Amino acid sequence: MTKFIFVTGGVLSSLGKGIASASIGALLKSRGLKVSMLKFDPYINVDPGTMNPYQHGEVFVTRDGAETDLDLGHYERFVDIDLSSHNNVTTGQIYSAVIEKERRGEYLGGTIQVVPHITDEIQARVKKVAEKDRAEVVIIEIGGTVGDIESLPFLEAIRQFRLKMGRENTLFIHLTLLPYVKSSAELKTKPTQHSVGRLREIGIQPDLILCRTQIPLTSEARGKISLFCNVEQKDVIQAIDVDNIYEVPLRFDTEGLTDSILQKLGLSLPKRNLDSWRKWVEKVNNPHQEIRIAVVGKYVRMKDAYKSINEAFTHAEAANEVRVKVLWLEAEELEEDPPKYLSSVKGILVPGGFGPRGMEGKIRAIQYARKEKIPFLGICLGMQCATIEFARNVAGLKGANSTEFDPDTPHAVIDLLPEQRSIRDKGGTMRLGAYPCRLDSGSFSSQAYGKTLVYERHRHRYEFNNEYRRLFGQRGLRVAGVFPRKDLVEIVEISDHPWFVAVQFHPEFQSRPQSPHPLFRDFIKAAMK
Repeated sequence: MTKFIFVTGGVLSSLGKGIASASIGALLKSRGLKVSMLKFDPYINVDPGTMNPYQHGEVFVTRDGAETDLDLGHYERFVDIDLSSHNNVTTGQIYSAVIEKERRGEYLGGTIQVVPHITDEIQARVKKVAEKDRAEVVIIEIGGTVGDIESLPFLEAIRQFRLKMGRENTLFIHLTLLPYVKSSAELKTKPTQHSVGRLREIGIQPDLILCRTQIPLTSEARGKISLFCNVEQKDVIQAIDVDNIYEVPLRFDTEGLTDSILQKLGLSLPKRNLDSWRKWVEKVNNPHQEIRIAVVGKYVRMKDAYKSINEAFTHAEAANEVRVKVLWLEAEELEEDPPKYLSSVKGILVPGGFGPRGMEGKIRAIQYARKEKIPFLGICLGMQCATIEFARNVAGLKGANSTEFDPDTPHAVIDLLPEQRSIRDKGGTMRLGAYPCRLDSGSFSSQAYGKTLVYERHRHRYEFNNEYRRLFGQRGLRVAGVFPRKDLVEIVEISDHPWFVAVQFHPEFQSRPQSPHPLFRDFIKAAMK
């Protein structure tokens, strides 16, 4: 029988339910269990693919091409598993599925209601993950906070789920905030009491409470939460702030969380050694040197928009035993005077994005990296901007551009594929998911990967225009990787440079703590030189 752990959140959003859920997954996997993860997002969008990064943050792409919540990135990195479209479910998907069934007459003429039809569909998605992933434990994170109207159907569904599956097969964990009031020098438990109270009104009694705090949890605060929230004191778990999120599993295990979960689910498993994880964390926390890397992006005011890039830097830090100090730069600020911002950095990364805003700043940053011989990594739009910069300033193609930014450009070095021209719906219609890339031997990329065929995840609509491929090759822009079936350019490089690599895909999505992405690892290595 699969065991199910439901993680809810209270008081306020962005407390770290995703990190908490991922950490629990990592700990249970360390005990030998096969773990899978599921994120329920209460918004009515079908997926986050069309949402503004400033509202939603990063869109994480799975191998099968699903555009999902950024928490799936945490799940994949912490638990070291590949997830799929069925591991992220939104209200939009739930209602769409129910309405489609109603249109087909599957409800035998019944009146469609939130209970039981919507709640049944939610529960069916939980069981689907257990079956498809053949998981012994499924950890389900409920997005939003207790009290949100959007979350109510999901909370009602998991309340019913426990009745059907039994207390011995289900576990409720509630993550909440204990604010520290500096003037009185005490932790306040009242927000947690109210949050758990709302949960209990719905019919859910938490089995474990994770308390997010700035300072260590006091015995007095633990006692209050135990008394007023109806849990034993040992089941009130400290979730103290940390500088390195990869310390969270270690902290939880020290608090006894793993043993409590296994005991409540009736599982008896031997302790596993977390030494390799601990040693890796120590490597990150104790680097031998420090370098400064500039990230020139469009959404840098919202760091969550580049969550996987930030984590890929952390993984590359450990591999190179270095601290990466990221200088986040708004692309628009570099349109006038790039050296003012870039003269102190050892490497430049230009990430993905959509739309013309800031594009010229990205191009100026890439020009600076090329001319000053600064190691450069371009990702998605960063690769397209690198192509435009080369076309204009090396190949002499005046006015070269992408048709995304200038439909009338005389040199469309980046353009839509024919199959993209007739598309009208924006959601889920880009080139998404993992595609093969054949690498050119002797390139920076093939040296990094150590092989000639790799699979990388994509999220884009515009492509390198092969009409210019020969000209660029003659001028020094090397095509270092292609999608074999369609001969689409995936990687371009400048050989006469310490390290200049620009890729059409998103390497950051496949970077893991103890297996850093080869391109990020070698980019940082080149910057160190």
